[in-house]
Amino acid sequence: MIESWRWYGDLDQITLDEVAQTGARGIVTALHEIPYGRVWSAEAIVERNNRVKAAGFDWVVVESLPIHEDIKRGTGDLTGLFAAYRQSMANLAAEGIKVICYNFMPLLDWTRTNLAAPVAGGATCLRFEAVHMAAFEIHMLGREAATQDYPADVVTKAAAWAQNVSEADRAALLGAVMAGMPGAFDRYDIAGLRGALTRYDGIDRTALRANYKRFLDEIIPTAEELGMRMCVHPDDPPRDILGLPRIVSNGDDLDWVLGAYDSPVNGITLCSGSLGANPANDVPAIAARVADRVHFAHLRNVRKDPDGSFEEAAHLDGDTDMVALIRVLLAEQAKRTQAGRADQQIAFRPDHGHHMLSDHARDLIAGYPLIGRLRGLAELRGVIAAVQAGA
Repeated sequence: MIESWRWYGDLDQITLDEVAQTGARGIVTALHEIPYGRVWSAEAIVERNNRVKAAGFDWVVVESLPIHEDIKRGTGDLTGLFAAYRQSMANLAAEGIKVICYNFMPLLDWTRTNLAAPVAGGATCLRFEAVHMAAFEIHMLGREAATQDYPADVVTKAAAWAQNVSEADRAALLGAVMAGMPGAFDRYDIAGLRGALTRYDGIDRTALRANYKRFLDEIIPTAEELGMRMCVHPDDPPRDILGLPRIVSNGDDLDWVLGAYDSPVNGITLCSGSLGANPANDVPAIAARVADRVHFAHLRNVRKDPDGSFEEAAHLDGDTDMVALIRVLLAEQAKRTQAGRADQQIAFRPDHGHHMLSDHARDLIAGYPLIGRLRGLAELRGVIAAVQAGA
């Protein structure tokens, strides 16, 4: 498997020289500074790729080439947006960058309610607290329908929280929910988020799937022509939030994605953390189910609570059997080697580490520390070596 590391370019305080010391061989990056829907110019791609190469790495995966909200909503004449996306793909392919990770989550990317929840020993992690998310939806956004989206005891606790917290606490919660990914995308205040949500009125699961299928119909033929592989990232969290449907949350959803445009280049980013946050998901079993279409992997772990809350665990300590999952991925690689496939090795990266030790002294991107991910990579590297040795 190809050990890789997510790097945010000029938005990242972690340098490529530091990444080199982790032992990773590949870089996962994107042009986060470019607003959604704009073409990634050949010049900008070459500049980024040259920096990656000069540091001794290969740019192995684009994460991500984002999809404009108009495409997700199916709004208006989308000809220009699809053309821009295809041109960006062509410019990437010309530089030999052939794997694109993307998501189809409406409006928000990954969502958490606490970016620095304490864990044992003084480290911190990303956490999704169901009570706080319910309070955000019901009492800050004023979305009364959200009372039906959470268990009754969570709704009761959310009301108590909303009555007893300060404006600073509310602002911190809004900041966490809006954290998403760094780069040129919209962050909202409460009024702005309410307005953005209204633009999704009438878009249910069926409509969102139809818009996603249109995206695949427009993009996958170009990927085939360019020799590229597209791999959708599962929803994070894998449940509807803010009244918006999520359609890439479990094994059945992944089956639908792969069948919506049945092509080897239409694939999956196997994110063990996103899928693992759904109690109904058996992540190693889902991985085995879609293994031949896994083009990229995010390896991380989560620990779940009965009320729907979850937090990032250490890579080998959460609810997902990481050893079993790695066995599935290595078995798939062996099959690909035997079949003579060009994509024999699966790139993976350690995802969402704990902020620990000297990470606390730096203003690092939430979920993307240096020491915490180094720990995760070392643990995953050890599991891979043991499984390959037959242990």
